[in-house]
Amino acid sequence: YPALVEILAGRYEVEPRSLLDVELVREGAETRRFRALNDAVIAKGALARIIEMTLSVDGRHVSRYRSDGLVISTPTGSTAYNLSAGGPILHPHLPVAVLTPICPHTLTLRPLVVPDTSLTEILLETRRERVFLTVDGQEGAELADGDRIRVTRAPEPVRLLRTSESRSIFEGLRTKLHWGE
Repeated sequence: YPALVEILAGRYEVEPRSLLDVELVREGAETRRFRALNDAVIAKGALARIIEMTLSVDGRHVSRYRSDGLVISTPTGSTAYNLSAGGPILHPHLPVAVLTPICPHTLTLRPLVVPDTSLTEILLETRRERVFLTVDGQEGAELADGDRIRVTRAPEPVRLLRTSESRSIFEGLRTKLHWGE
């Protein structure tokens, strides 16, 4: 309630946060498009084995991934599934995205931070397992072998309102993660 009073009185700052455009391409044609504030997750079904996918950034091959999945996160979402999967905490104003493998088969695959203007493309190369794309934990689609997921920054950010009552990013981390205790 105190924050609402501040906003109605015009005492707030607008804080832009980046969004991800997530496009599912099947057989060369776009089939679904999503917007993500936090993350897009490619993950295996509950009883599936390791899935395989190839990652490229701006048309350049990065690596082949054999893992339980991959989290593509905004800075805003970096403290959610990305953090649980071992990814870094990003300051919410950074113009980047983080790519974090979920339980990779090889320990050399680590989280990767890329400019959010980059085109990140994942080619699914798993024939016999059920694999899903989930966006912000709310919506998504079942994937098929050969599907491509293309991710880049959305053209318009979401605008959050910050009042004097709002916690800073660091205060939030100290409170939620008990830093320094």
